[in-house]
Amino acid sequence: MAPSSHDPDTTVALPDLAERLLSEALNSAHGRAAELVVHDGPLRQTVLALTADSALADHNPPHAATLQVLTGRVRITWDGGERTVDQGQVGQIPKSRHGVTADEDSVFLLTTVTGVS
Repeated sequence: MAPSSHDPDTTVALPDLAERLLSEALNSAHGRAAELVVHDGPLRQTVLALTADSALADHNPPHAATLQVLTGRVRITWDGGERTVDQGQVGQIPKSRHGVTADEDSVFLLTTVTGVS
């Protein structure tokens, strides 16, 4: 899941990237793959692919974040809550420890703002 840098003067074809990353995830022992597509100061956008039933374990939240599902369906879970985000939907990441589980093979765009007090 090594990030790659993209020239700010270029664009990223999300459908092509999603297809490639899902293929990598399907061939990965951990069932996931990711690529950093934008890194501009505190703003980061990463495309992540998770195979069905694969998960990102509970982790601390960034300052602000959203998750936009490009294909599939994922569940965001946190202490006392759960939210399903389907293909074509955007969900806000909770401001508490949370995890993400793929209900089916899924690819999503994670947008985060970090390093902001």
